[in-house]
Amino acid sequence: MSTISLKSAVFPRTSALNNAVLIASGTLFIAGLAQIAIPIPGSPVPVTGQTLGVLLIGTSFGATLGLTTLLTYLLVGIAGAPVFANGGHGIERLTGATGGYIVGMVVASFVTGALAGRRWDQRFRTALPTMLLGNVIIFTFGVFWLHSFTGKSWSWTLSAGFTPFILGEALKIAIAGTSLPLVWRKIQK
Repeated sequence: MSTISLKSAVFPRTSALNNAVLIASGTLFIAGLAQIAIPIPGSPVPVTGQTLGVLLIGTSFGATLGLTTLLTYLLVGIAGAPVFANGGHGIERLTGATGGYIVGMVVASFVTGALAGRRWDQRFRTALPTMLLGNVIIFTFGVFWLHSFTGKSWSWTLSAGFTPFILGEALKIAIAGTSLPLVWRKIQK
């Protein structure tokens, strides 16, 4: 006789409704973290909570659902909802100076989700490098895009689009890279 666990009875593994709720809540989560925005003097790129949200959504939702969530976030923002940093919206956010960071977030959500599918989010020694890789992807897209968009020197680009974020991103990596393995430990007990 087959038994159904309480977890699978209450939360079926996959359903359209389940996925829609996760996508909507993930989109709202990232949009909320985007509103935590601290301007950097002389830089068009603010410090935000978005990257933490992307790391957590990508790894906890997996590659496909994480990517879908980030694409939904992107499309909702382009359509006019004030979901980007400082209530920003519209296609100009994607084509402007910070567009590369947003594109990088979409790619990072897929990559971190794919690694989570291999259970890299369940152990500290693999979760931290996964989060670091996600940030490297975001900032690679962001910095190259910022440089191309502004036409300024690489020195300016790095000082405006990378170095002010190092400490904050290290903290976000530590939060995401340690919280998920701890959550997995609790779930698996």
